[in-house]
Amino acid sequence: MTTAIIGVGSIGSTLARNLVRGGEDVVLASRSLERAQAVADGIGARTATVDDAISAADVVILAVWFDVARELLTEYAAALDGKVVIDPSNPVAFDGNGGFTKIIPEDESAGRLLAALVPDAGFVKAFSTQSAPTLAGSSGLRPPIAQFYATDDLTADAAVAKLIRTAGYAPVLIGGIDQSIRIEIFGDLHELTLGAAPAEDQARKLI
Repeated sequence: MTTAIIGVGSIGSTLARNLVRGGEDVVLASRSLERAQAVADGIGARTATVDDAISAADVVILAVWFDVARELLTEYAAALDGKVVIDPSNPVAFDGNGGFTKIIPEDESAGRLLAALVPDAGFVKAFSTQSAPTLAGSSGLRPPIAQFYATDDLTADAAVAKLIRTAGYAPVLIGGIDQSIRIEIFGDLHELTLGAAPAEDQARKLI
């Protein structure tokens, strides 16, 4: 299976490193090919343009801000048909006081809004509950740290569960995309709400 990661910021580069370490074939794409190449060279991944990365991939992770993810899904909706699309975004902006403010209605989730843009893709909300430092530090621990995810698609479910294990975590399905808000920032299963990243057994008790 080939996984494309669009975006090589803190989340994208961390996921790429963990997946490559687990043996996944990873291709990186970014607005800056030079930056993508620098990350790829350091972890043993390869790079491509966004168009070519999406074309080559079975799974596409949009490791970008919510507004950028919305633009990409709109632009590449046809190219993503039949592929698994993973959304780790949180619909927030900096509030000017060292925190975050939600940029969509309080009762809405990025997962639901973005999934509607690619109805023919296997859409999954995943990797959105933890910060990049937590993602980096919790990969490969025993017992494994949970990664909550949500999807309506059975094929995508299996693919993402495998990918989460490859990255060094335990997959914990919380339900369909309508549950995405629980694993986005300010949700009851997000790291900031829980105060920690739970191990698998504890995570299953929280669903």
